[in-house]
Amino acid sequence: MSKGTKDHAQLSDVFNADEARVNWHDETLWFVRAKRDKAAHNLPEWEMLRETASQIKDNVLSNLHDYLLQFESMAQENGIKVHWASNGEEHNQIVHSILKDSGVDRIVKSKSMLTEECHLNDYLQHNGIEVIDTDLGERIVQLANEPPSHIVLPCIHKKKEEIGDLFHEHLGTPEGMADPVFLTAAAREHLREKFITRKAAITGVNFAVAETGEFVVCTNEGNADMGAHLADVHIACMGIEKLVPQRKHLSVFLRLLARSATGQPITTYSSHFKRPRKGQTMHIILVDNGRTTQLGRPDFRNSLKCIRCGACMNTCPVYRRSGGHSYHTAIAGPIGSILAPNLDMKEYADLPFASTLCGSCTNVCPVKINIHEQLYKWRQVIVKEGYADPKKAMAMKAMEFTLSKPAVYKTAGKAGRWVLKHIPFAVNNKLNLWYNHREMPAVPKQSFGEWYKENVKHD
Repeated sequence: MSKGTKDHAQLSDVFNADEARVNWHDETLWFVRAKRDKAAHNLPEWEMLRETASQIKDNVLSNLHDYLLQFESMAQENGIKVHWASNGEEHNQIVHSILKDSGVDRIVKSKSMLTEECHLNDYLQHNGIEVIDTDLGERIVQLANEPPSHIVLPCIHKKKEEIGDLFHEHLGTPEGMADPVFLTAAAREHLREKFITRKAAITGVNFAVAETGEFVVCTNEGNADMGAHLADVHIACMGIEKLVPQRKHLSVFLRLLARSATGQPITTYSSHFKRPRKGQTMHIILVDNGRTTQLGRPDFRNSLKCIRCGACMNTCPVYRRSGGHSYHTAIAGPIGSILAPNLDMKEYADLPFASTLCGSCTNVCPVKINIHEQLYKWRQVIVKEGYADPKKAMAMKAMEFTLSKPAVYKTAGKAGRWVLKHIPFAVNNKLNLWYNHREMPAVPKQSFGEWYKENVKHD
């Protein structure tokens, strides 16, 4: 952790101060998880689809260089201008230069986790470019001056009353109005003017096809389509791992994506962009930003298979009860906790520990990323590199010493039982974080070793 930055546990305390919000957040996300299960169970070939998607991604990651060059060649042949960015800063500079060359200082943008990762909005606004997020959830958190808290549901942490207050302040809706239908209509009217008057649009990329040089953007609101089709300049921002080899492979991922994300059979809009229309310029920026480093880590390369469905967040008991902002990174939850340390191990050293390692994230991942195993492996790396919390590192060394010496282990066990029995207040106090959230177990009369010695006969 960098100096002065709060870690996941501290930020979770902020979220947990509102118990009603925590319960609502937990129940809502579990409802989405249940919809995912129902959608998956309705497809007999579900596990075959997961395995196929995983193997396609294995192929892409093993041949990424060739597929990227093939995609670049085909995209250029289609009339798309291709740019390469080694990191977030370079990506932002490229976007700014395109807008500057086009004489544009007001843009619309659809949902893009890559641009969140690169902090594009802040960069552009600092350089005099007005950015309007057009995804409804993204627009809500933008008005609140907050980052999204979820990949698919950016404002899932917001109650409708809070959204009503935001719209009253920024869009002029009646005070106290919290009806979702009314607020959605107000947002639609507000954004329609932006679509019509902005000459440049930025979109993310869900999938790109090496074979054809096209890319696919999946939305439920159609805002990416509105922005891209009405604008004279379309800029698509894409992580280099988003490739699939051939167009026929898209069907596998499109069947998995929406079902895993929200339980829908398919996203409402799955739009293919292959070439600019007459009079339009189309750009695509291929961004590394640590991805090749992750590719070179054998234990963590599988994380690059992620298709940003958010299923791991919806099922994670820690994420559901701590909120997305507690992860202090663009991509929260279990998948964010294995992606973020690759970018900055020191800054995000706390995140792999924000997990119970229950494995539910791995079980629901549509591309079979071994998320909980990678969380465990990141913990090992972080401790070895010296980035773990000093108190936790010291406690682990004490446990290692105790568990590796039978005599010390037996003595510690006896001492612990005596303390719990005779002076329980030494353990049952606010300094014991475990006790703050759990009931301490009853004091055992004897250790297992003692019981075994008394009850098991030896030949």
